[in-house]
Amino acid sequence: MKYALVTGGSRGIGRAVCLSLARMGYHVIVNYRSGKESAEETLNMINNEGSSGELLPFDVSNREEVKQALSSWKEKHPEGYIEVLVNNAGIRQDALLVWMKPEEWDKVISTNLGSFYNVTQALIQDMLIKKCGRIVNMVSLSGLKGLPGQANYSAAKGGVIAATKALAQEVGRKGVTVNAVAPGYIRTDMTKDLDEKQLKNLIPMNRFGTPEEVASVVAFLASEKSSYISGQVISVNGGLYT
Repeated sequence: MKYALVTGGSRGIGRAVCLSLARMGYHVIVNYRSGKESAEETLNMINNEGSSGELLPFDVSNREEVKQALSSWKEKHPEGYIEVLVNNAGIRQDALLVWMKPEEWDKVISTNLGSFYNVTQALIQDMLIKKCGRIVNMVSLSGLKGLPGQANYSAAKGGVIAATKALAQEVGRKGVTVNAVAPGYIRTDMTKDLDEKQLKNLIPMNRFGTPEEVASVVAFLASEKSSYISGQVISVNGGLYT
């Protein structure tokens, strides 16, 4: 059985990624921090596709919690390993830097950037031993371009982009690829507070994207077809910024 872990897999882009990987034959481990009902709904959708999966709750920003959860999973699956990791979990707490509270900076950095270390470091050794692995990091247009009111989010996602390129060079010889996907404006819960009617005028394709359009790129990067692609950032943004 092939295993894939998607952090923040209970809804939005994460849910779409879970379903795409399930269709590829992976047993999908759906991580979530809160919102158990949404996570269970995702798992039901996986099962309805004729695929298999399981729930694995933990807070990606809590290093000890991550370590305990993944160690427990490994003990229960001694013959398997997580071949595909999609670091998708993330949050936004937007504010102009002059008004940004320390906790808004710290929480966004720990959830979006610290989680990259917490989860990836716990799984990378198994991939190296098996000489096979795919790591896909969900970043953002904000991490490439920088957006006003998102100094914390831009810093975190920009950090993940740099870490993606560095790690790709560390593990490439062992058959492990590391890439990032940078969505623009995608219609999810995270963007529901944005003015879509106004913002779509900035997008050459004149619309927000869908989670499924992002998930299709993640699925490609998780497949054998992408075996010579590593250290790259692929934008899915309707031509908004390249």
